[in-house]
Amino acid sequence: MPDRCNWPGDDPDEIAYHDSDWGVPTEHESTLFEALTLEGAQAGLSWHTILLRRGGYRRAFLDWDVEAIAEIDEAGVETLVQDEGIIRHRGKIESTIANANATLLLRQQGLSLAEVVWAYADPSNEPRGEIQSQTDESRAMSRELKRRGFRFVGPTTCYAFMQAVGIVNDHTAGCFRFPEIAEMRDTLLNERSDT
Repeated sequence: MPDRCNWPGDDPDEIAYHDSDWGVPTEHESTLFEALTLEGAQAGLSWHTILLRRGGYRRAFLDWDVEAIAEIDEAGVETLVQDEGIIRHRGKIESTIANANATLLLRQQGLSLAEVVWAYADPSNEPRGEIQSQTDESRAMSRELKRRGFRFVGPTTCYAFMQAVGIVNDHTAGCFRFPEIAEMRDTLLNERSDT
C-alpha cells in the first residue's frame, strides 16, 4: 500500500478521490467550476457528504456546462431544491447559477476562470508543512471572486478549492502523489508563463 496523506483514512471513496483527483492541476473551465461548486456546497458539511453526491451534482448541473447552468430559471431552482442527489440548500443552488453567470461575464471580458484563479498560485513546489484552512492567497482570491460576482467563495472555501485543483500542492511530502502533482504543476505553470 502506498504512503498517502492521512485525511482519506480508510474510506474507499475518499482514497479513490485522493489518489486520482485531489490536487491535479487543471485549467479546464468545467473542472474548475465543478470544484468551486463542490467546495462551496461543502460549507458546514463533511467532504464525504459531498463526495457521495458528486454524480448527483454532475447530473443536476448539466455535466458542468456553464452556459446551460446560467440559464436555469426559478422553476429549475425549485426542481433542484427537491433533488436528493445534491445538497438541497437554496442559497448554494442559486450561488451555482450566479457563479455560472459570473464565469460567462469573465469570458465577455476576455478572461477565463483559469486566468483569474491561477493568478494566486505560488510557483514553489516545496512541501507546505502544517496545512492551514486559509492563506493570504485564498483571502485575496476570495475578494477578487466576490468582486466579480461569485458567491459562496469565502477564503476557506477558496483554499479548499486551491488544494483540489492543484493551485497549491498540499499532498504531504511523504505522499506518493506529492512528486507527481509537483511535476504536473511545474508543467502547467511553465506553459502559463510562456503564453
